[in-house]
Amino acid sequence: MKPKISSNKRIKELTDLINKHNRKYYLDDNPEISDYEYDLLVRELLELEKKYPQYKRPDSPTRRIGGEPLKEFKTIKHQFPMLSIDNTYSPEEILDFDKRVIKLLAEKPEYVVEPKVDGIAVSLIYQDGLFFRGVSRGDGWQGDEITANLRTIKSLPLSVPFSFPLEARGEIYFKKEDFRFLNSERKRRGEVLFANPRNAAAGSLKLLDSSLVAQRPLNFFAYTGYFKNGPKEHYRVLQFLKKIGFPVNSHIKLFSGIEEVIEYCQNFQKERNKLPYDIDGMVIKVNSLLDQEKLGRTTKSPRWLIAYKFPAVQATTRLKDIILQVGRTGILTPVALLEPVELAGSTVSRATLHNKDEIQRLDVRIGDKVFIEKGGDIIPKVLKAVKEVRNGKERIFKMPGECPVCGGKLYQDAGEVAVRCENVRCPAQVKERIKHFASRDAMDIEGLGEAMVNLLVEKKLLADYGDLYSLKLKLAELISLERMGEKSSRNLLDAIEKSKGKPLSNFIFALGIRHIGIHSAEILAEKFPSLSEIRTVDLESLSSIPEIGPVMAQSIFNFFRDKEIIFVLEKLRGAGVKTVERPTFVGAPKQRNHSEALDEESIFSEKNIFSEKRIVLTGTLKDFTRNQVTGLIKHLGGRVTSSVSPKTSFVLAGEEPGSKLEKAKTLGIKIINEKEFKSLIHAG
Repeated sequence: MKPKISSNKRIKELTDLINKHNRKYYLDDNPEISDYEYDLLVRELLELEKKYPQYKRPDSPTRRIGGEPLKEFKTIKHQFPMLSIDNTYSPEEILDFDKRVIKLLAEKPEYVVEPKVDGIAVSLIYQDGLFFRGVSRGDGWQGDEITANLRTIKSLPLSVPFSFPLEARGEIYFKKEDFRFLNSERKRRGEVLFANPRNAAAGSLKLLDSSLVAQRPLNFFAYTGYFKNGPKEHYRVLQFLKKIGFPVNSHIKLFSGIEEVIEYCQNFQKERNKLPYDIDGMVIKVNSLLDQEKLGRTTKSPRWLIAYKFPAVQATTRLKDIILQVGRTGILTPVALLEPVELAGSTVSRATLHNKDEIQRLDVRIGDKVFIEKGGDIIPKVLKAVKEVRNGKERIFKMPGECPVCGGKLYQDAGEVAVRCENVRCPAQVKERIKHFASRDAMDIEGLGEAMVNLLVEKKLLADYGDLYSLKLKLAELISLERMGEKSSRNLLDAIEKSKGKPLSNFIFALGIRHIGIHSAEILAEKFPSLSEIRTVDLESLSSIPEIGPVMAQSIFNFFRDKEIIFVLEKLRGAGVKTVERPTFVGAPKQRNHSEALDEESIFSEKNIFSEKRIVLTGTLKDFTRNQVTGLIKHLGGRVTSSVSPKTSFVLAGEEPGSKLEKAKTLGIKIINEKEFKSLIHAG
């Protein structure tokens, strides 16, 4: 008979095993087990730690989930100052730096060149082999203790394989794809967008609730380390950090001459946009740690390193006016109206100012000459005003006391920068909510675009999205609208009618609950098979759902107790909109011929043909929308992921596939077309 293992020993085994698989996944990109197997290990560990909390280890992977919110951050003094870096902008300035170094050292040094990741610098302290404390850079001499937030980052090791003290420093950053997804979710929830990945990382680390930080896919690169009896060269320090489990940038190079350094920096500038994260230059460091000590530092920065900054895509123009846009949750966003200017291949006439606090921080005024910037996928933004050329005619922008669209009262929640219009019947909000309700990831109502929504609201045919399903009673008025006619009107009504059968997750997302994106809506639909259950669930039960948490839970709870919302929900229920979970494809997929027809009953007779499969979609499918095929895969037990990795089971490629197809080929991932996908469904 197999001896029973002790709870303490099993917790230790599980902790070590899960940490090992985390390293395999996040550092080596070479996973050894499936997501399902991994989740089972974590679930077992959570249950054991709950039952025997005295055995929970400091490096337990369950600590990455986040803990109780803090009231404030403690201020911690750095053991060694985290100084700034002097910048250069030309090869000539790099040569001047090299000459100064040679003059002080009396010999030519080796240089290490590293991509300058555009993120947030942090210090990580390890004691007795465990992550003990994490501190932000702050003013360089002291920073905020953000240990709980840093602990949630999966690529950051919670333990090291030795007991002597260690300090590792590095950069916290967002990958571009993760940043785009984060901002798209914030936009759907009606929240203020982050200006760029760096701001998103900074904002995440400032959150007092680490459980919210755990929901954001932050990453970490180590760029230096301090410990006794270590290597005497910076390059070898980085190799050592990588060996013991720290993520280290793979593009770091060692050079013996400054000419090679300059060539590498210039070549990398051309390749920077291909990286999955933002960089704004290259950092050049003297390799020898003894030489670094000899070179010393000024009061602001070390003499042994310098940053070669890439030129930003910027322009100057005149700020003609500042207007306010009202989103679907009532948030007022200031927008700069500019004299048109060419920037990065396009004409720019508008730029975001984010919020009133940003306007005050920049001290930008109407009539100012301003610098604007556009980089990557980020919309143009105002960087600063050229105050030196002001003539006294410039006007300070003042936030109005009422909504510019409806005249409703404005309010600002404590601790938030967002100013909102509190009138839920504000035409701007109504339009945005209906657009969101009809959007592709929501009810996917074809023909109900921005222009049509604006027209229907302005003609008072719609007061909210609940009125969509009674439009058929106003067919004559619909036909009489400009550019409509009978055929277009009936097509729109058919599309509205078909949307009634959308999956519950789409419907939940379509409602526009603050803080709830498509992923959160899917979690709710999986947990509660009907809308009536979500409407009646208590706050404590909502808060206990993984990936929901207290902020989202409160938002959901409040939403379904709002009298206006209850009124609209009753309209939707009365119209026959489906409020129970079961994917249906009303009117789709489009049928090519009888032999290719997809019989719904045969599809749903077997629900697990894609069990534990991770599937990536790329390109356009003929007979499915992306939303439909995603819902189908999920119902059949699979999981749709946004990026190709060694864990991907197969890629479903449609017409005009993107870069995901090439990555799949490189990794040897199976690729199937739409016809093969249909065969898999029928075979199941």
